[in-house]
Amino acid sequence: MKLVRYGAVGSEKPGLIDASGQLRDLSGQIGDLAGDAFSPASLTKLAALDPAKLPAVSGSPRIGSPVGGAPKFIAIGLNYADHAAESGMPIPAEPIVFMKGINSLCGPNDDVEKPRGSTKLDWEVELAIIIGSRAKYVSEADALKHVAGYAVCNDVSERAFQLDRLGQWTKGKSHDTFGPLGPWLVTPDEVGDVHKLDMWLDVNGTRCQTGSTATMIFNVPKIVSYLSAMMTLMPGDIITTGTPPGVGLGMKPPKFLNVGDVVTLGIAKLGEQRQKIVAA
Repeated sequence: MKLVRYGAVGSEKPGLIDASGQLRDLSGQIGDLAGDAFSPASLTKLAALDPAKLPAVSGSPRIGSPVGGAPKFIAIGLNYADHAAESGMPIPAEPIVFMKGINSLCGPNDDVEKPRGSTKLDWEVELAIIIGSRAKYVSEADALKHVAGYAVCNDVSERAFQLDRLGQWTKGKSHDTFGPLGPWLVTPDEVGDVHKLDMWLDVNGTRCQTGSTATMIFNVPKIVSYLSAMMTLMPGDIITTGTPPGVGLGMKPPKFLNVGDVVTLGIAKLGEQRQKIVAA
């Protein structure tokens, strides 16, 4: 399934995309795509529905984040060896973990704000994992049982806030609109091998990132298992898993985003995003 939330900010409704690409309303079946809505039992119930019997949504409504009320927004850093190299950092022996503020979560095509004082606004196309059931001390062998689905994420970053100012990376990762997610949550049965997905990102029509989830240092089972030993993962938690090379920080000379720039990105089977950079 491709699950989606649509409508104005703060008033999103749940929906799904049928085989023909038509948006169908799920609000008669479920209150929101949040929390226990991502449990195996709930997803099984939704999968059993006949999409043709669900109301078709007309027009082109705004698409929001496919996850509502996310408890946590967790991120993995430097999870591609070639990205670590371009960043001038060693390949990590264990996953590097940081948090993105929940306020950074937004729709896949919403404008991205350039914060006041920003000088190094950067892009990162990433695979995001959405947790479906509570996970604590789970093994790698059982980790995928706790995954509800996957989505495209742009881990927008302000590098001066992240690296040039003291403290944790979270400072450069958490501004409003720094976490475009979607357009859909795609369930694992439709994704197939999540470690064989092509990734790309363009800035103003110029290709900057080309990669594949095949080159992740720590794969999805490892990430879920590892995190579950550090913190209890809850239904609706989002984990964005790192980016391939081609970020602005790694260019020579570095290149960063300015007001008016347009970023487009996507991952095979998971859809595409488009964001315009605006002033905060």
